[in-house]
Amino acid sequence: MNQHLSPPPVPFIDIAAQRARLGTAIEAAVSRVLAHCQFINGPEVAELEAKLAAFCGARHVIACASGTDALLMVLMAKGVGPGDAVLCPSFTFCATGEVVAMLGATPVFVDVDEATFNMDVVSLKRGIATAKRLSLKPVAVIPVDLFGQSADHDAIAAIAREEGLFVLDDACQAFGASYKGRRLGTFGLATATSFFPAKPLGCFGDGGAIFTDDAAFAEILRSIRVHGQGTDKYDNVRLGLTGRLDTMQAAILIEKLKIFEGEILARHAAAERYTQALADVVTVPRLAEGCDSIWAQYTIRLPGHIDRGQFAAALKAKGVPTAIYYPKSMHQQTAYRNFPVTDNGLPVSEKLSRDVISLPMHAYLDEPTQARVIEAVRAAVST
Repeated sequence: MNQHLSPPPVPFIDIAAQRARLGTAIEAAVSRVLAHCQFINGPEVAELEAKLAAFCGARHVIACASGTDALLMVLMAKGVGPGDAVLCPSFTFCATGEVVAMLGATPVFVDVDEATFNMDVVSLKRGIATAKRLSLKPVAVIPVDLFGQSADHDAIAAIAREEGLFVLDDACQAFGASYKGRRLGTFGLATATSFFPAKPLGCFGDGGAIFTDDAAFAEILRSIRVHGQGTDKYDNVRLGLTGRLDTMQAAILIEKLKIFEGEILARHAAAERYTQALADVVTVPRLAEGCDSIWAQYTIRLPGHIDRGQFAAALKAKGVPTAIYYPKSMHQQTAYRNFPVTDNGLPVSEKLSRDVISLPMHAYLDEPTQARVIEAVRAAVST
């Protein structure tokens, strides 16, 4: 036997470890759906909605087909369209601005805080002024709870009230996190989340959900979810889409939700180990006061003298994967570069896109495996 074989690569997100832990529970859940054959809007969908509401404290939950649909449906329900401006951070995944542009409205990109990566409220104010100067009507703000940490919802809500905007919280990376003791899902008019498989709470396909405390608004969302139907499926009272969550995915999420609290604690522990071991060699993530994180990603910033590509290659050579979220901010991407940005530019977003890199992070990151990652990071930075 060769004693010099390299250890297996470290998983970036270990869905297989979670799958093993769940054991036969997933098969049993899927089998129940196969038995009743209600593959669309089966009983598991309503059950999941109730359990998600109990978990985060929202009064109404509307399960849907993806996080992108969750964002889109809220904007559709509010009638957002041409001439309207929606304030979005640029340093995020494209879906946040994409849904605005799809409806003919204008995403106005604002900058983020350098320490938390979340929407900067000073830039938000400037972005609103920019929109008005361009003769657009600011109607909404979409703060993103990036990488799992909540945005500054109190400050954003205060600006929104002052300007008459509604708030759509993009918690697609952060369901399970809290802001000042309240779980995400209860801030703003509505909250959107994603159950993409790599998310902290993920299904085995696409999925998402909308959370709101407004009963009338929830009814509009349920209509939009099924082609805008009214009292009868052939009585379509508004424009809608096919935004339903499959029953199979709902059944899988019910099982995953049972172990989610424990996984959150494990993520916190893994993040703390990284922070303790790496804070002296790289810039580690910082939690704002009153915030925790679900740690969808553990994103560091490299010292100025370290080449990010060489750093990633050095870790890869030791079986440690990395990822870059995001190598281009939205306003730098081809599809979005002609949309307006706040009048003093987006220097922080551009800087972060140049130097951030994410390390393996999941609830099953044990200490020996994490020690490999830490050792590889420290070695790459010191060379």
